[in-house]
Amino acid sequence: MKKPGAPKRRFDPRAMLSNSEMQAALGSGLLMLFAWSVGGWSEILSIALYVISYTIGGWNKAKEGVETLVKERDLDVNLLMIAAALGAASIGYWNEGAMLIFIFALSGALESYTMERSKKDISSLMALKPATAIRIEKGSMNEVNIDQLVIGDLLLVRPGDLIPADGKVYRGESAVDQASITGESVPVEKCAGSEVFAGTVNGEGPLYIEVTKAAENTLFAKIIKMVEEAETEVPNSQRFIKRLEAIYARVVVASTVALIILPPFLLDWSWSATFYKAMVFLVVASPCALVSSIMPAMLSAISKSARKGVLFKGGVHLENMARTTVVAFDKTGTLTEGTPQVTDFIAGEGYSRQELLTVSASIEHMSRHPLAEAIVRKAEEEGLALQGVEDSKTITGWGIEGQIDGHLWRIGKSNLLDELTPSAMNPELEHWKLKRQQLAEEGKTVSIILDGEQIAGMIALQDTVRPQAEAAVRKLQELGIKVAMLTGDRDATAQVIAGTTGVDMVFADLLPEDKVKHIKALREKYGHVVMVGDGVNDAPALATATVGMGMGMKGSGAALEIADVVLMNDNIEEIASTISLARRSQRIVKQNMIFAVTVIAVLMISNFVQGIALPFGVIGHEGSTILVILNGLRLLR
Repeated sequence: MKKPGAPKRRFDPRAMLSNSEMQAALGSGLLMLFAWSVGGWSEILSIALYVISYTIGGWNKAKEGVETLVKERDLDVNLLMIAAALGAASIGYWNEGAMLIFIFALSGALESYTMERSKKDISSLMALKPATAIRIEKGSMNEVNIDQLVIGDLLLVRPGDLIPADGKVYRGESAVDQASITGESVPVEKCAGSEVFAGTVNGEGPLYIEVTKAAENTLFAKIIKMVEEAETEVPNSQRFIKRLEAIYARVVVASTVALIILPPFLLDWSWSATFYKAMVFLVVASPCALVSSIMPAMLSAISKSARKGVLFKGGVHLENMARTTVVAFDKTGTLTEGTPQVTDFIAGEGYSRQELLTVSASIEHMSRHPLAEAIVRKAEEEGLALQGVEDSKTITGWGIEGQIDGHLWRIGKSNLLDELTPSAMNPELEHWKLKRQQLAEEGKTVSIILDGEQIAGMIALQDTVRPQAEAAVRKLQELGIKVAMLTGDRDATAQVIAGTTGVDMVFADLLPEDKVKHIKALREKYGHVVMVGDGVNDAPALATATVGMGMGMKGSGAALEIADVVLMNDNIEEIASTISLARRSQRIVKQNMIFAVTVIAVLMISNFVQGIALPFGVIGHEGSTILVILNGLRLLR
C-alpha cells in the first residue's frame, strides 16, 4: 500500500521518445546490414530492405523537418540529411544512404538521451511532489489531497514519508532529509518550532506539523515553477545558432543545386560523379555538430548546479553569469545571518548581570521586535527563568516598560542618554555615553536599561556575519571579481561588516531606489553584475542586475520570484564555484563550436580537393556531432 504523501509515478514522454528513437535507429542499422548481406544474390530484396531501413530510421527526422518547413517556413538539418540519403539512393548508393540515415538517427537518439540525462537532476523534483497528507481534525486522522490543506492545519508526518506542506514542527523530533530542496547531503535535526519544507523526507521519528503556507505558495511549488522555466528558456547563443541554421541550410541547398548543375558543363564531370560529390557536400556541410554544441553543455551545467542547491531559471542566466565582473551583496540576511544577537550585556554598579538579563527578557517577552526576541533568546540560552510582568506597555518610537514586583523597568533606545543630565540618580552619565559611542563605532545597536529613572545597564546587539561570508568573498576575489555590499544600514555598521568580510566596495544608508542606482552605475563601470539579496527591498536591484540571485531558505517571495538564480541552501560560498562552472561551460561551448566548424570545413575542402567517399563523410560528420554532445556531458562529473 502506498504511503500517504508518497510521490506519484509520472509518465515521462521524453523518456518514451528517447527509447523509441533508439529502437528506430538500431532497427534501421540492422536492416541496413541485412540488405547489404543479401545484395549479392537478390537485388530486389536488398532494395526492399533498404527502403524499410530508410523509413524506420528517417521517419521521425523527416516529420520534424517537414513540420519546420510548413509551420516556420524554414529548412533545417533534418531535411538536409533526408535529402542527402534519398539523393544517394537515387544514383544507386543505397548502402551509403542507409548508413547516413542510421548514424543520423543514432546521433539524434543519443542527443535526446543526453539532454534527458542532463535534465534529470532538476526534473526529478517533479516526482517528489507530495500527493496526500494526513490531517488531524477533531482528534481523528484523515487522508486528504494536499490541495485541500489550509494555513493552520495540523498534519501527522510518519517516518519515511514526504513532508506535504511548508510548516513548523508543532510536536516531535526527527532528522529530515532536505537534499531535494537545499542540496544538503546530511539530514537536518528538527524539533518543536523548526521550519520544514514540502518535498523533503522525514526520518525516523513522527512529526506533527502546523501548515504555514498554502500548497501553491510553498517553496517546493516555487522550485517546480523555476524548473519549468529553466527547461523552456533558451540561451542567446542557442537562439543565434537556430537563426544561423535556417540561413545556412538555405545556402547549403542552393550550393548543392549549383554543384549538381554546373560541373558537367564547366568541368566536364559525369552526371553520376557530380551528383555523388554534391550528396557528399550536402552531408558534410550540414551543421549538426554546430547545432548540438550548446544545449547539452548548458543543461549539464544547470543540472550539476541543481545538485549543489543552486537553481537556474534558464540557460541565458548561466551564460550571463559566466561574464560576471562584480558581485553585489545585500548585507542583512545575505552576508549576515539576518537575526540580531546580543553581543554585549553591561550591568551598572550595584546590579548583577544575571538579574538584569532576567528582567530585560521578562519585559521584552511579549514584544515581537527582532531586538526583543534576541534578548529573550539570550536569556533562554543561559537557562534563566522569566518573571511575571505587570502593566507592560510599549512606548512608541522608543521601547517598552513594565513592572516586576512593583518595580518599574524600562528598556529602549540609547538616545535617551542625550536628554539626561548628570545627577545623583545618574552620576556616571558620561561613562555610559562613552561606552555607547564605542559600541556604536563597532556597528552595534545599543539599548539602555532603566531602573525607574536610574541607568541600570546597557545592551548591545548586532546582526552577526555568516560563518562562510569571508570565504565566499575571498573566493570571488580569487576569480578576479570585485565584491560590493549594498545596505540600508548606517555606514558605521556597514564598515564593520566590510572589514570582517573583506568586500571591495561599500554603499550604505540606501533606500531600494538607491540600490538600483548603484547597480546601474556598477554595470556602466564594470560590465556584468550579479546581485545577491533576500528581501522585498532587494527585488528592484535583483531585477536591474545582469543576474539576480535570491536566497532560497529565508528569502522573501518577491525576491525569489524576480531572481534569475536561487541559492536553495543559502550557502553564499557556492556563488564562486557556480561562476567557475558557468565559465567552464562557456569554454566547452566554444571548444565544441570551433571543433564543429573545423570538421565541416575540412570535410568540405577534402571533398573538392581529393574527393571522399560518402560513408567517410557520414562518419566524420555524425561522429563530430556525437563527440560535441559527449564533451558537454563532461560537466556532469
